[in-house]
Amino acid sequence: MNSDLLKRLFKAINQDNVEAINKIAQIIIKEEQNKGHYKLAEQLQTLLNTKAQRARGMKEATNNNILSVVKKQDSTLIELPTSKRDNTPLFSFIEHSKLRHHMILPTSIETKFTKIEAEYTAQERLMKYNLKPIKKILLYGESGCGKTMSAERLAWNIGLPLLKVRFDSLLSSYFGESASNLRTIFDTSITIPCVLLIDECDFIATARNSGRDIGEASRIVNMFLQLLDEYEPIGLIVATTNLKNKLDKALFRRFDESFEMMKPSLREIESVLKMTLSSIKTCRNFDWIGIAEKMQGMSYAEIVKIAQNSAKNIILSGKHVLDNQTVYLYIKDSKMNS
Repeated sequence: MNSDLLKRLFKAINQDNVEAINKIAQIIIKEEQNKGHYKLAEQLQTLLNTKAQRARGMKEATNNNILSVVKKQDSTLIELPTSKRDNTPLFSFIEHSKLRHHMILPTSIETKFTKIEAEYTAQERLMKYNLKPIKKILLYGESGCGKTMSAERLAWNIGLPLLKVRFDSLLSSYFGESASNLRTIFDTSITIPCVLLIDECDFIATARNSGRDIGEASRIVNMFLQLLDEYEPIGLIVATTNLKNKLDKALFRRFDESFEMMKPSLREIESVLKMTLSSIKTCRNFDWIGIAEKMQGMSYAEIVKIAQNSAKNIILSGKHVLDNQTVYLYIKDSKMNS
């Protein structure tokens, strides 16, 4: 074995980098085969395969035990960490059955989510070829474009609960406590099969060179970047932000996938309206296209709110049918208040 390979091996052992150790082991086995040491190579390969099988078995058993706890209907049975100062929970827990998951998305975004879900489902198969599935996702875009709900949809489709970081508990005025809380959040989420949602992560990931925040804020950003580097979750981590241009550029490199959640197109607006108003009777000449055109440039959240307010109006007023004029009034009101 050459000195360079030895150095790489010991470095991998020191960093507890299992993937690197396995790769180096395969190189060593190949070298022995090339030297004609077939018996030795076969013995080494058997030892390596046995260790990998044992590790997979332990991981599957651990995951199954954890899942048996997480999937219980009573979320109070799950012990989640709290902040040291006032003992408030660092997470909000959303059971799988309560996740929102019906979404109308552009084809390009739908394709990306489908790919993430497919890779998660096939992660064992991918790992056999030393390929890592997408597990760290950053979503950016304007408010109301479905970033938070997308995390819930991902959790629903891969069959996991969602843990949402509570920033009111995470951030502390006490020196070093915010960074400590952040590490606790990551350490806990690694042991639980879940989708970890860090909503509006600009709270902790604003650019280090902004010139405004120093000291504790800088330590939190550095800790966040370090934890993302080390993060090997059982489930997924999804971070969202409205402030793409203000984030530390180093943050984007830590994610396997990052993409923009855009406002809906005309076709998507019409689909969202029809889905939201599916239980409401509309007038015979209800102008789906004309109403959708008036809503162009609005976010998903604004469109749903207008549709829901229109539906509530006809129910409370004793009407039986939703007309165009009612919806147009709420569109006008929304634009005046925006």
